[in-house]
Amino acid sequence: MRTFGRRAKKLTVAFHFQFANQAGWRCDECRRNGLETRRRCGWIPEAAAGAERVVWARKQAALTTCPRSYITSQSIAWLEEFYVWRRLGAMRMEQLTARQVEAYVLIEDQLGQEAQ
Repeated sequence: MRTFGRRAKKLTVAFHFQFANQAGWRCDECRRNGLETRRRCGWIPEAAAGAERVVWARKQAALTTCPRSYITSQSIAWLEEFYVWRRLGAMRMEQLTARQVEAYVLIEDQLGQEAQ
């Protein structure tokens, strides 16, 4: 996976996670079944998380921690804003902030790879 920084990786993971089976990644169920250590939940201390290994992957995205605790609310917001932006006719780029443009370009690239 090609990323430009930590923020881009979180957005890429959020993009791929939206297409994944999210039912198995509900925090309450995970904790009830004692999976938070095995899945390396980001909410538990690093010392209790155990050995680092891939716990979630989809296409070019892979994580050594639970995707629910890794993805930020800002990444989810950018995905939602992007889909609204596209649906309403994609306003001109100069009306967007630099961060929005960076996020939208990354999402557009991921959508292109998804179609292949």
